[in-house]
Amino acid sequence: MFASIERLAAAEAPLGLPDFMQQPDLQQPGPFTWQRQTFQFRNSTSVSKINGQRRFLVDVYLPQPRPGTLQRPAPLIVISHGAASDRSTFAYLAQHLASHGFAVAVLEHGDNAQRFRQFYAGFARPPEPTELLQRPLDIKYLLDELQRWSETDSAWRNRLNLQQVGVIGHSLGGYTALVLAGAKLNVAQLRQNCRGSKPQNTTVNLSMLVQCEANTLPPPMASLQDKRVKAVIAINPLASSILGQRGVSQIEVPVMLVGSGADIFTPAIPEQIIPFTWLTTPNKYLVLVKRGTHFSMLNLSPIGGGLPPLPTALIGPNPALTRRYLKGLSVAFAQTHLANQPQYQPYLEPAYANAISHPHLDLSLVQSLTTKQLDAARNDLSKTASTRTKSRPIEREQ
Repeated sequence: MFASIERLAAAEAPLGLPDFMQQPDLQQPGPFTWQRQTFQFRNSTSVSKINGQRRFLVDVYLPQPRPGTLQRPAPLIVISHGAASDRSTFAYLAQHLASHGFAVAVLEHGDNAQRFRQFYAGFARPPEPTELLQRPLDIKYLLDELQRWSETDSAWRNRLNLQQVGVIGHSLGGYTALVLAGAKLNVAQLRQNCRGSKPQNTTVNLSMLVQCEANTLPPPMASLQDKRVKAVIAINPLASSILGQRGVSQIEVPVMLVGSGADIFTPAIPEQIIPFTWLTTPNKYLVLVKRGTHFSMLNLSPIGGGLPPLPTALIGPNPALTRRYLKGLSVAFAQTHLANQPQYQPYLEPAYANAISHPHLDLSLVQSLTTKQLDAARNDLSKTASTRTKSRPIEREQ
């Protein structure tokens, strides 16, 4: 499957693109200095009666004006971590984006690493399915508060462009980004694929254990979209059933889906590659790291110690390299679709992914993939598997 997509990426690469070795390296820090501030927010809008008032921490990274330049509102990028993680997981990416002139807000959601540690130790309930609704509501609340600060506090005036907001999310945070961009929860698909809150089949897709929990959410499921969100990057998101084709096709803003070939939690084919074919927005990008895992792009040194160390096989080879991939691609995406700087568009072409790809950790990018092409790739995969089976020598009992 990945080989077929790599061939499509090579075919998509246009002629006449710049020599990226002679262009600015977007994987390197930008020209801006930045400051980090940490705030605690109290959101009285809680989906769960158990949670009551929601409290969550946010790190805000603000780029500082360069000497001799006027202060201009910076587009805001919100980063949403995955379950059992925290706001330090993508601190490296927040700092990188701030150095390129973007304001970045990194939330700590209720299903963070601390909550999971307490649960495993027997001191807390397991995270509730309502987090599927509460996560995007917390981000909407954060945007409302930052908007209020920008209008009433002189220290924040002219600092943030809250009409050009991007969201970057990983895993459950990737789902969060997609629903904020306009994807709708697909109740009918969930009922078809789940028996109550239990998936019919988890042998190849562990994320269905989480997706089917949405069947227990209280109806009605109102739209979680925020119109201020103009572009999103979803890294290893879960989308196949909780959103489905009907939900994903509702997105109208630019989307980048990032998948990993060795991801056993949100496997790339059902959760990113197939959902990519459902997107109808004209600006869409599918990024694949062939040997990457669910954790390849994370900084695995969370606040407070996080969860126990992960086996090397789950982290995957050379995570520092995959983080560099994400740095370069996220800057190109944000400059193009949030800052409206078209000169960065060539960095979103397959040729750029090919230019920065490492032989031992192949990176591919495509802007178009049809269901017909996907079916052809599946057929090729089936034929290859059948040929290998037939060519395998027959073992006879001795």
